[in-house]
Amino acid sequence: MTVGVLAHLLGKQPYDKLADKVAERGFNYVQLALSKAIANIDFSLGKLSPGLANEIGGAFDKKGVGIAVLGCYASLIELDNESYRHNVDRFKEHVRHARHFGAPIVATEVGVPSDPAQHRQHWERLHRALEEIVEEAERWGVTIGLEAADPHLIGSVDTMAETLERFPSSCVGVVIDPCNLLNAKNFARRDAIIEDAFRKLGPRIVSAHAKDMKLGEDGGLTNTAAGLGNLNYPQFWSLLEAHKPHGFVTLEDVREEQMEAASRFVREGRAAAR
Repeated sequence: MTVGVLAHLLGKQPYDKLADKVAERGFNYVQLALSKAIANIDFSLGKLSPGLANEIGGAFDKKGVGIAVLGCYASLIELDNESYRHNVDRFKEHVRHARHFGAPIVATEVGVPSDPAQHRQHWERLHRALEEIVEEAERWGVTIGLEAADPHLIGSVDTMAETLERFPSSCVGVVIDPCNLLNAKNFARRDAIIEDAFRKLGPRIVSAHAKDMKLGEDGGLTNTAAGLGNLNYPQFWSLLEAHKPHGFVTLEDVREEQMEAASRFVREGRAAAR
């Protein structure tokens, strides 16, 4: 069974050295957020090119590592017009160049509302942004991976399901991270929430993140490496392999010294669920 990692968790560095390090750790693929993971290159808007993307993708490919997902962490709900335009254009730029990296997916969390009283305006911005981005993705044959994450505007199973209903394009998919659907108020119902997520979102899942959550004595939650917390991973693996066998699973919230154990936990858990 395969497993990947968020590339920047191995430290920001030149892309050839990063590819070496990922391969040395035994990962099959990465989720690559360019400006967070790669040093010494200007990735500001307008600087991406097919040549640069091909060079970076080639460096990983030579090491037997795929770029499963390009991470483009850009808020798509900004009410400031200049920030909104910049972020949408940046995401579209990633979509246009994804194939040159060898990446089938460009993923993001959509953004945290700056003013809860303006939820309607934030939703209008998001819908307008997705109209543009979906058109771009369909043109280039790329999948958009949307990740629900509390407290982002798309922060629950239901808000994700509503978004997918509004945008039924096969180019719109889900990056599922079970921990990002949970908070202190609903953690006791985590098994039911994960079951609901697969029931409503399962056919549209394109990738998954693997981390864990610990419930403290004070009732607070902290993220930790997969296998070190209280998430019902046998349930998650069973549902994931039933809906999307052999899908991408990427480690998150893991320190370098934890990576070997977390990777083994994922591989063994997925294999047992098949």
